[in-house]
Amino acid sequence: MQLNPINQRRWAQFRANRRGWWSLWIFLVLFILSLFAEFLANERPLLVHYDGGWYVPVLVSYPETIFGGDFPTEAEYRDPYVAELINADGWMLWPPLRYHYRTINFESEAAAPAPPSAENWLGTDDQGRDVLARLIYGFRISVLFGLALTIGSSLIGVAVGAVQGYFGGRTDLFGQRFIEIWAGLPVLYLLIIMAGFVQPSFWWLLGIMLLFSWTQLVGVVRAEFLRVRNFDYVKAAKALGVTDSVIMVRHALPNAMVATVTFMPFILTGSITTLTSLDFLGFGLPPGSPSLGELLAQGKANLQAPWLGLTAFFSLSIMLSLLVFIGEAARDAFDPRKTLGGHGG
Repeated sequence: MQLNPINQRRWAQFRANRRGWWSLWIFLVLFILSLFAEFLANERPLLVHYDGGWYVPVLVSYPETIFGGDFPTEAEYRDPYVAELINADGWMLWPPLRYHYRTINFESEAAAPAPPSAENWLGTDDQGRDVLARLIYGFRISVLFGLALTIGSSLIGVAVGAVQGYFGGRTDLFGQRFIEIWAGLPVLYLLIIMAGFVQPSFWWLLGIMLLFSWTQLVGVVRAEFLRVRNFDYVKAAKALGVTDSVIMVRHALPNAMVATVTFMPFILTGSITTLTSLDFLGFGLPPGSPSLGELLAQGKANLQAPWLGLTAFFSLSIMLSLLVFIGEAARDAFDPRKTLGGHGG
């Protein structure tokens, strides 16, 4: 798809910001790898060849009896007995890390939390679970949650801001008063109170936070629509009988999307931070879920195991720094005052 000259220049300006450009690539690589977390860290083999047959335990559950075992329950591939059965007439291909985020290392020689070792590269937490595996899965959940919240809140915020700015008058007046009240509610305290009545889950948290996060983009979109609706081409379109919805989508919305795109990386950063805060306080994802906030809480509760706090700190710092650098590069790319010669990144 061929970009128009304006977007070509924006893309060139984004690439000129080397810090933002490389941050985008690093973040994309980390995120794409985390999407395949089951193939990187799992207690099940990727592939099993046994007695002439092929099995994919990472995708399908197989009973132990298929491999010559005694029980019809799912095979425990880390069990030495099951491993001996399979290796006697076949082989197993394991992922790089033989731990799922819920796998407990019962064979660890050190008491939990165990320090980093050749078996557990970042050590184990206070329940004996591999920290690196939980970090990979927790990173994926955090980013997916942040992306879903960012996209959902952006869609609602752009729609509300567009209606307020385009129609103005009482619609804008009453809308602004409602948003001022709604945005003033203490979101974190409300989430903590609601967690006492309902068992939090991924979708429950997403829905509740979406109720309060959509107000972030209303102001900038509203201001853009208030400005655009007085332009000559908009008045001409109205005179020709073009409907309000067509004018809003085709003529006003592209101008408002500039501000929306530049704000989205920062909204994503705030979404991830909020989820981490809730998990740290114990009001986020269900107990046992892989979570960066829960890892931070373990680091606080186990000061004798500094690898827990350091892992959570550096993972959050790197992830949020990458997103901030991407946001800065996107902001500069859409800034009409910026030029390629005037910005070195």
